[in-house]
Amino acid sequence: MVQVAKDPIGTKGARLTTTISLAGRKLVYLPRDPHIGVSQRIEDEAMREHLKELLTSIRPETEKGGYIIRTSAEEGATAEEFEQDMAYLGRLWNEIRASRETKPAPSLLYQDLSLAQRVLRDMVHQTTEAIEIDDEKSYEELVEFAERFVPDVRGHLKLYRGERPLFELHGIEEEIARALERRVDLKSGGYLVFDQTEAMTTIDVNTGRFVGKRDFSDTVFKTNLEAAQVIARQLRLRNLGGIIIIDFIDMACDEHREAVLAELRRSIATDRTRMTVSDFTELGLVEMTRKRTRESLAHVLCEPCPVCGGRGELKTARTVCYEIMREIVRLSRQYQETKEFRIVASEVVIDMLLEEESAALELLQNCVQKPVLLEVESSYHQEDYDVVLA
Repeated sequence: MVQVAKDPIGTKGARLTTTISLAGRKLVYLPRDPHIGVSQRIEDEAMREHLKELLTSIRPETEKGGYIIRTSAEEGATAEEFEQDMAYLGRLWNEIRASRETKPAPSLLYQDLSLAQRVLRDMVHQTTEAIEIDDEKSYEELVEFAERFVPDVRGHLKLYRGERPLFELHGIEEEIARALERRVDLKSGGYLVFDQTEAMTTIDVNTGRFVGKRDFSDTVFKTNLEAAQVIARQLRLRNLGGIIIIDFIDMACDEHREAVLAELRRSIATDRTRMTVSDFTELGLVEMTRKRTRESLAHVLCEPCPVCGGRGELKTARTVCYEIMREIVRLSRQYQETKEFRIVASEVVIDMLLEEESAALELLQNCVQKPVLLEVESSYHQEDYDVVLA
């Protein structure tokens, strides 16, 4: 029996483990490991000891498995909540083991809760005002789930019956669109540029039109402070993982550098994904890592451009013209019996050959001593072309 610890990303397959773990609201159950641990995100030592002692005191003596106390328990988990989680996770593990006995290998024994159910289990906290659902069936399913496993969330669920779509009402569509843009504007007038590659993600901070009211160092400091806050949010929205390099605007003052770094660390503290942040390097860069568990938002919602193949750039029409000319010279030497050449290309390339590169085209015909005919193919994009021999 194995568990998927990490989804497949790009060309990498899923990562599997024999260390089974089942997540509840306050606890993670380790049925094959007697260890009792506490989430590293709970930093208060007194709280860590209190939670560990509380769990140990109510853990049944016959229990062979272990538990990890989740970050959500820091808000004041009670013995009753721990017991509810332990009972639920115990039933779940028994169902999985029973299913294993009846199903042939390979078979899916269990998969995590739906997205909506995980939101109720993991993301609802004391400051949550309401959870709106615009589908009646989904609403009923979530009400049933909440009553069974998270009863204190039940009162937050509301069935939305308004005319405007929920995503439009709360500006979600706009947020998704912004999260897919390469450039993110800051309120101060500066902007960020995100470039996601196979190896890492780079973030460049620029002042843009923001000039400040006092001096340039004040402008740079304020822009970098705002950028630190926005970067933390964009990392969550875009679900960027792996190595991340941030190029803040250069700051001469050490106090400013420390303040920006502190603001970045404060802003990412609410991120549920494990992250590490280094100090400024000699080149003024901040290196950080964010655990990559799933594809980024851009990889989920988008696909590489069929024209540029994901490069983000196209060869100019002039570049393609000269590429075609070199190809014709090569073919003329290889196939000397050819009577003529016909260039099939996009309209913009053919226009370039007929107008600005007409002299070069004439020189080409004199060089190969064969006529070169031109033909427009409307379905070709700028880099597409064929050289036909006749």
